[in-house]
Amino acid sequence: MNIDLTNTTTRKIQDALSAARHRMGGPATGKVLTLVIYTDEAAQYDAVRASTEAAREHPCRIIGVIARGSNGEPRLDAEVRVGETGPGETVILRLYGQLIEHSDSVVLPLLVPDTPVVTWWPGVAPRKPAEEPLGALAQRRVTDARGSTDPIGTLTRLAEGYEPGDTDLAWTRITPWRSLLAAILDQPREDIVGATVEAEPQNPSAALLAAWLSVRLAIPCAVTESHGPGITAVRLTTTNGGDVAITRPDGRVATLSRPDQPDRQVALHRRPTSELLAEELRRLDPDEVYREAVLRCAKGLDTPAEAAAPATAPAAAKAPRGAARGKKS
Repeated sequence: MNIDLTNTTTRKIQDALSAARHRMGGPATGKVLTLVIYTDEAAQYDAVRASTEAAREHPCRIIGVIARGSNGEPRLDAEVRVGETGPGETVILRLYGQLIEHSDSVVLPLLVPDTPVVTWWPGVAPRKPAEEPLGALAQRRVTDARGSTDPIGTLTRLAEGYEPGDTDLAWTRITPWRSLLAAILDQPREDIVGATVEAEPQNPSAALLAAWLSVRLAIPCAVTESHGPGITAVRLTTTNGGDVAITRPDGRVATLSRPDQPDRQVALHRRPTSELLAEELRRLDPDEVYREAVLRCAKGLDTPAEAAAPATAPAAAKAPRGAARGKKS
């Protein structure tokens, strides 16, 4: 069911949501969170579609906020969708005039009561997500450095403005990589003395993966360019000169090579945005492993590894949430 509301108010939007639920015969509750998306008109379709697919795993109210123009009279247009493509509810808000500066006041009455709030910026990330009006409403703030023209610079800015609850989909993309690397490092092996991550240019996931390895292993880790797609290889240099390598030239299947062992094929496909978003919605607590990695990126991978490694970080393979939360790259 689609309901279009022009020059409306939040009270009318709430009434439309209630009326739509009654007509559809759906429950008044059952949503586990509110997902707020701050985007533009060009990107809203893909962002809402990914959110709707993620909502199949996490029933929620999706609120898309689109700033249409700061000139002219303040106006609020809304589109309410219930029961069409997912189990939750979707509200698209288009803000005009000075109303753009008060987006939090518009969204606040529409939040699902007594549930967590997650805010997602699928495009250009703000410098300090926690200080943004919509970020201040949320327990969890999700950005995507890959959506900017300077992904590595964006990671540096996000590190400078980091607050507990921040995360980035560039980090989420490397969960499978970190899970596989953690499993390898848990096995008996030679000491690792260096590492290299190969990826397409300006890949923020590669920078975060290299930073994670550098922090957890307290070793130097370099990022080198390849033709992609995404991250194409991780090579670990051991004390006996035999490299451990994970190579993934096609973005789907990786080859694990270890000294004196046969090569092994491992599924390591690049995941769509909906899967990344669903992963981030599973746990809403602060991600301290991401914090360590993004701060290491901000310091620069060419700084001494020991300066960035946490005092309790000798166990290279054991990264809380790290091994269990890989991200697409």
